[in-house]
Amino acid sequence: MNSCLVALAILFLWRVEEMAEACSCSPAHPQQAFCNSDVVIRAKVVGMQEVDGGNDVYGNTIKRIRYDVKQIKMFKGPTQDIDAIYTAPSSAVCGVTLDTNGKKEYLITGKMEAGMMHITLCDFIEQWETLSATQKKNLIQRYETSCDCRITRCTSIPCMISSPAECLWTDWVMEKTVNGEQAKHYACIKRNDDSCAWYRGSVPPRKDFLDIEDP
Repeated sequence: MNSCLVALAILFLWRVEEMAEACSCSPAHPQQAFCNSDVVIRAKVVGMQEVDGGNDVYGNTIKRIRYDVKQIKMFKGPTQDIDAIYTAPSSAVCGVTLDTNGKKEYLITGKMEAGMMHITLCDFIEQWETLSATQKKNLIQRYETSCDCRITRCTSIPCMISSPAECLWTDWVMEKTVNGEQAKHYACIKRNDDSCAWYRGSVPPRKDFLDIEDP
């Protein structure tokens, strides 16, 4: 009887650990994703292989997927080109599946760990052709220069900002999608009084917009 209880307890703890490791993350505005990432690149995926990623705390081998990539442009990251990206082998643990035929171009954000780029389902990864013209333009400068601004996601009404340095992201409550107008066409930019406000378009903001005291 006692041995059965012990076995059940071990099984329960294993299931709890497994669930804790399941992939879960909140949506992020493209600007947030850019600012929170170590690396942001435009690239094609040209190959894939499963590799050993070291051992876990129990001594078991950790498998990783290595994507071989051809970098087209780096928007943020180290001085050297990225030629490989690593991810978990399953979506259950946030692994990312990418097309490896070398035909599709991706915008890929991720983290640098031990000199290697790693990605998860929580990162902003989109096919380049699906990005709006404004998003592509904002990758060059506007996102990076406004990383001091905070974007707060509104999930239900009412919602509000807690400081002037925030922009309220309402795509979900207004359009029931996180890929709405604000994600596609707006950046949250810092103004001359250190407040932040949404700005639409890819052209530089006018001086009167930057000088306004109230958003």
